This record gives sequence, structure tokens and C-alpha cells, in this order.
Amino acid sequence: MANELKPCPCDIGDRFDYGGRGQEVQVEHIQAYVCKPSVSTDKAVIVIHDIFGWQLPNTRYITDMLATNGYVAICPDFFVGQEAWKLSNDWASFDDWLKTRNASKIDKEVDVILKYLKEQCGAKKIGAIGFCWGGAAVQHLMLKNPHLKTGVSLYGVIKFFEDRFSLLHPTFFIFAEKDEVIPLDQVTLLEQKLKQNCKVDYEVKIYPGQTHGFVHRKREDINPQDKPYIEEGRKDMINWLNKYL
Repeated sequence: MANELKPCPCDIGDRFDYGGRGQEVQVEHIQAYVCKPSVSTDKAVIVIHDIFGWQLPNTRYITDMLATNGYVAICPDFFVGQEAWKLSNDWASFDDWLKTRNASKIDKEVDVILKYLKEQCGAKKIGAIGFCWGGAAVQHLMLKNPHLKTGVSLYGVIKFFEDRFSLLHPTFFIFAEKDEVIPLDQVTLLEQKLKQNCKVDYEVKIYPGQTHGFVHRKREDINPQDKPYIEEGRKDMINWLNKYL
């Protein structure tokens, strides 16, 4: 586990030098980044950011990747104007910062975004993916929201997750073997609980040798040994969405 001075290993990884192909929009009280595919579609994906917020270039890169794979992709500001975490912040203050940004308290914002996707983008089949904080949010939504079809939780922090496992929708869980904040015994317990309680399709996959955030926080060009796993994680994510949307 991470030490008390550094309760989250989210500084592991690289900040992409990436501008984005989409555009920023205002959806009621929420700012969001939207990218649309070249051909019209009734399929959409809500992208839930990590602690670094909706403007992180890495997350926009993945949002655009979803659009190139045929989905309307939207990354809303689920912190709703509150500041995202910065690497220059004191990690000792992280727990207090996190208390005001609860991954299971995003239902109001999700309802607003679902309305926008249906009414403004013509979406009929909608899924969600999320990273770290956003991965925990996906877990919450897959337990609760009847309007979503499927979800992909990428290294969603299990300790943020209520002790409930009866998923409503097919869910794919991506974890890293060497994740400091999500020990493998937690992942094993999650698998056991899902096996006992879950009535829908799910998959839990651990990627060997990887660290927290690898799918969107590692650059393939400067991490050649990790490139196959980064690419595999992204491909698995797209394949899951293709299967259920």
C-alpha cells in the first residue's frame, strides 16, 4: 500500500503532450469535453476522469480514441468547478481534498449528461468508462444506474467502493499487477464477491508488471516494455464496449 504521506500513486506516469480533436461545451451546470465520430451513431460513452480532472490531456486522448472507434465520447467535469488535484499539492492534504469529491455522489451530473447525449447527440446506447477515481465512479454507476448499458472500470480504487456486488450491467475491471494503491488481495476478494453475487457478465483482468494508471498514464514511446500491455488494455476496453453497445 502507499504510505500515509502519499496515499495515491497517481503521480506515476506521463503527461501527454496532446491538444485534442473535440470541443468544450457547457451542459447545464457542467463543463465537458466532447468528441464525435466521423459518421453518425446512436452509441455514446461517458468518460470519467481521474483525480487530475477533465482537462488532463491523457484523458482527452482516450476520449478521442473512443470517437475514432465510432462512439460519441464525452468527458464531463465531475468535480463541477472544484479544482482538480495537482502534483504540486501536499499529499498530506489528499484525504481532506478527496472528502469533497466523492466518486459515489455523481448521480445528478450523470443524469444531466445522459439527457444531453440522448437529446442533443441522438444516443440510445450509452456506456461509461473511468480511471482510478473515475473507475470507482463506474463501479458505483454499474450498481445503480438503469440507463447505462455497460461499463469499464480501469484501476477503480476498490476501497472507495461500497460493499455491494450485484451489478446491473456487464462490467469489465482492469487492474495492474504492481498497483501500490490496489493490492492484489483486494482484487481477488472482488472477484470472489462478484462470483457469489453478480448475475450479469463481468470480467476482472490483471495486467502483468503494470503500475497504477498504465492504460492512460503511460506513454508507449518511452515505456517500450509496457507498450504491449498499454495497447492490450485499450483494445480490451474497446472490445468490451463493442460487445455490449
